[in-house]
Amino acid sequence: MPLLSLLLNALWLITGGIWMALGWLLAAVLMALSIIGLPWARSALTIAQYTLLPFGQTAVRRDEFRGREDMGTGALGFIGNVVWFVLAGWWLAAGHLIAAVGLAITIIGLPFAWAHLKLALLALWPVGTEIVPADDADRRRMLGRI
Repeated sequence: MPLLSLLLNALWLITGGIWMALGWLLAAVLMALSIIGLPWARSALTIAQYTLLPFGQTAVRRDEFRGREDMGTGALGFIGNVVWFVLAGWWLAAGHLIAAVGLAITIIGLPFAWAHLKLALLALWPVGTEIVPADDADRRRMLGRI
């Protein structure tokens, strides 16, 4: 992990990133308890890890990154996103928005507010998304594969 990403991730944890990661973890546990929500629980755990250390990683559409569709990127993925939005997406997004507003008040908090806004969008519609190292996503963008 580059030094800048390491520094930003450390500051992210201090400025409250850990609390939103715990929110994602809570969503994963609640989904897992319902048994029907097991597919969403795994995704929520992945995004909890991303929320814990977001700098140096990025969220990309899985079909664009891999070059092929799968169950999560087609019609079933759309239905999964609708269910997710109703059950957990809106309140996770609201938490990220509240954190973003609080951090945007200070100049030093602007990069963290921006990260919360990206996570709020991800919270609304996460199915069909993959978390990858930012370098890999940049490399594929340069090659025209994303």
